[in-house]
Amino acid sequence: MRGAGGVGKSSLTVQFVQGVYIESYDPTIEDSYTKEIEVDGRACNLEILDTAGVAQFTAMRELYIKSGQGFLLVYSVTDKSSMEELMAIREQVMRIKDTQNVPMVLVGNKCDLTNDRELTPEDGIEVSKKWNKTPFYEASAMYKMNVEDAFIDVVRQIIRKEAQASAPTRSGSGAQPKEEQPAAKSRKPSESVKQPPPAKSSTVADAKKAKKLKKKRKCVIL
Repeated sequence: MRGAGGVGKSSLTVQFVQGVYIESYDPTIEDSYTKEIEVDGRACNLEILDTAGVAQFTAMRELYIKSGQGFLLVYSVTDKSSMEELMAIREQVMRIKDTQNVPMVLVGNKCDLTNDRELTPEDGIEVSKKWNKTPFYEASAMYKMNVEDAFIDVVRQIIRKEAQASAPTRSGSGAQPKEEQPAAKSRKPSESVKQPPPAKSSTVADAKKAKKLKKKRKCVIL
């Protein structure tokens, strides 16, 4: 979770992980949360780092960014300067990760405070377009509006990026030619073909055991 101080990063995180809304503001140094979820049939073990938004803790930021796989960049719709600060934060993330392909979601928090708005949804959409159509959500930590959607979106991006990185290259470089297979021998009509024994059907217990032993995907989110 990245963003200026007081935009509600901790409130969003605690709402997502524990289903609880925290209203009081206490500047965060570093809090770490874990949550197991299933996204598109894949078991994921999330490690969420709620990092400081205030200036005296900036020395820790580079280490956090290097370890992060996905990022929720948060501003408050009631504070125009928090959006301006987010611009610099994104540039820092891109510089340290040294790539434009970074799983990322833009979140405009506190959308329930309609009378205190300084930024409209259109402002967030405009920034999203400038950031190469980064997914954008207006959220309310108090009412749990779009909180889960924002986290799941960034997890999907992490999974998609990992899948792209592990996919085998289809280029012909270094590819070995296929060996010719020997021609199948013809059989006489009287010769019977031996059939393999029928496969044993897996039981419900086996399926549950396999699911339990299935390795969970780890996702580190900032």
